[in-house]
Amino acid sequence: MNDRYPPWGVETLTPEVLERLARAALDEDIGTRDATTEATVTEAATAVGTFVAKQELVVAGLDVAMHVFRALSPKIGWVARAREGDRFKPGDLIASVSGPARAILTAERVALNFLQRMSGIATITRRFVTTVEGTGVKIRDTRKTTPLLRALEKRAVELGGGVPHRSGLNTGILVKDNHVLLAGSVGEATRRAVAGARGLMVEVEVDSPGQIEDAISNGAQMILLDNFTPDDVRTAVERIAGRVPIEVSGGVTLDTVRAYAEAGPTYIAVGALTHSAPAVDISLEVEPD
Repeated sequence: MNDRYPPWGVETLTPEVLERLARAALDEDIGTRDATTEATVTEAATAVGTFVAKQELVVAGLDVAMHVFRALSPKIGWVARAREGDRFKPGDLIASVSGPARAILTAERVALNFLQRMSGIATITRRFVTTVEGTGVKIRDTRKTTPLLRALEKRAVELGGGVPHRSGLNTGILVKDNHVLLAGSVGEATRRAVAGARGLMVEVEVDSPGQIEDAISNGAQMILLDNFTPDDVRTAVERIAGRVPIEVSGGVTLDTVRAYAEAGPTYIAVGALTHSAPAVDISLEVEPD
């Protein structure tokens, strides 16, 4: 099965898209001017800044950070010390920036916000992926992302070793509890979803074992086991017997993910990858050039 269910990839984040994101974030932060930098740093001053890891992390967001600086000055120089998705230890140099000092100081916080946020997502994703190593289970994200930053956050998940879920409501069908409630039953909701799928995969969420056969018999192409215990997942996997892929979701943590993985699903979806990932500690150390 294609892990990119539905079609989604980092190629969506073209340089033009990254530049627009960078400029929008700078507009929010700067407003009409950077009053502090204009008052304290001369227009002719130049500087060198080094991004330094302050903790173990998986880096993501280098390209958008670069676009933040270059949006303020074409004279900015940028050198990445490694590739996105690489691991860093405390004290490791991640990247360096050089050029007009005003541009570096004005862009600093926005660049760090992108870099720390995306690296935080990549780092926690890698922990989940490492924890289920050897089980064959894939870790997936959800739509619980920061509004307008979904593309960046899903990219960070991929850099951490996860595989993406649907990127939006138009790219895959996922029948959830409220759809079932309004349709009247799992079977009826599944039938309607299959009839209106127009080529999209139909995944159906079930919250009890009794709904599984109703979903599969009416055309579900994937089953989402919501808030099942690991033992219940194991029983469901045996019942489904490979007829369709199985996804698990609902409160899965680093402490419990291995038990869920060993129960035998295909995927485990973890909303916390994006909605609760802590920003990693990265500093920008600036010196006069």
